[in-house]
Amino acid sequence: MAVADDISTLANKNKTNDGLNYGKFSIFADYSTTIVTMRIVIQRVSRASVTIDSEVKSSIGKGYLILVGIEGADTHEDADWLVHKVIGLRIFEDEQGVMNRDILSVQGEILVVSQFTLFASYKKGNRPSWFRAARHEISVPLYEEFCRKLSDALGREVGTGEFGADMKVELLNDGPVTICMDTKNKE
Repeated sequence: MAVADDISTLANKNKTNDGLNYGKFSIFADYSTTIVTMRIVIQRVSRASVTIDSEVKSSIGKGYLILVGIEGADTHEDADWLVHKVIGLRIFEDEQGVMNRDILSVQGEILVVSQFTLFASYKKGNRPSWFRAARHEISVPLYEEFCRKLSDALGREVGTGEFGADMKVELLNDGPVTICMDTKNKE
């Protein structure tokens, strides 16, 4: 895969002996103790939509709203693992009211929205920074790959936001059920 290879190459190019190089920032000085991760937040919804410039870009009925955050060292393996977990996740109720059904068995829909703010750092002061979030040349191809693979696994197109746009996201959380996943903390 050309895109996946490019993502891995870019991620590796951004690694230095001192960590990741983000122009004037170098972070994660010790990779042996630092966790880098692709992170998602899954919300089981009755409906969800994303609006950009007063126009609805995507909307879904019953299914998942997924917020995606990508770090500089993430690769296609991270996207593959998340797709597998999302499709197999059993958080829809069966006939006995037990969360035992996956997205495929309920013929659910998925809306995926990029969200770099999932990597907010608030260690210093009260104004968060997002230096852990991947730059566009890494995050855009990986976000698109994640959406494409998720569409393939679901058997239909997933709805998306627009990467980098100012989006208004509406949802009706069903349950509520909200699950956080990341690729380096595989609970």
